Amino acid sequence: MISPRMQDALNEQVRNEFYSSFAYLSMSAHFEHRNLPGFAAWMRVQAGEEYVHAMKIFDHILDRGGIVKMPAIAQPPVQFETPVTVFEQALLQERAVTKSIHDLYALAMETKDYPARVFLDWFVNEQVEEEKTAELVVEQLKMVGDDRPALLVLDRELGQRKPEAAGAGSAET
Repeated sequence: MISPRMQDALNEQVRNEFYSSFAYLSMSAHFEHRNLPGFAAWMRVQAGEEYVHAMKIFDHILDRGGIVKMPAIAQPPVQFETPVTVFEQALLQERAVTKSIHDLYALAMETKDYPARVFLDWFVNEQVEEEKTAELVVEQLKMVGDDRPALLVLDRELGQRKPEAAGAGSAET
């Protein structure tokens, strides 16, 4: 049985993950509007990953006999300046999620909630990859600067990103 304290913290993380998904969808819409379909596709894939993360936590709460509470999700920003500022916002979002995952991990250790700790190992590792990827794109966009042909090449490259295969990267692996 999951403790009320861990249940509440995990429910808050479900909210954080769904917010991230919505934020990435908002970024995707921005890029579609700016005729950058590759960036838009990349953001859609990212939104899908965040949704999957939320559902993993959702299922973990249920698997442990807890109650899932669906808190309200704030509206994400809809206006952005440049591609680099969009990806900088994405990086800030990933850093915020990393902090919240680390806080959950610390709570699991403090309360000796070993099932939660083991479950959260995957998320700790996932956040390393999430931040690394966002940082890479930010740096590439900074290198591109105002070079529109290079921006289009990067747009095309990022558009090649595919969603993870079903079961790949699951918390159980």
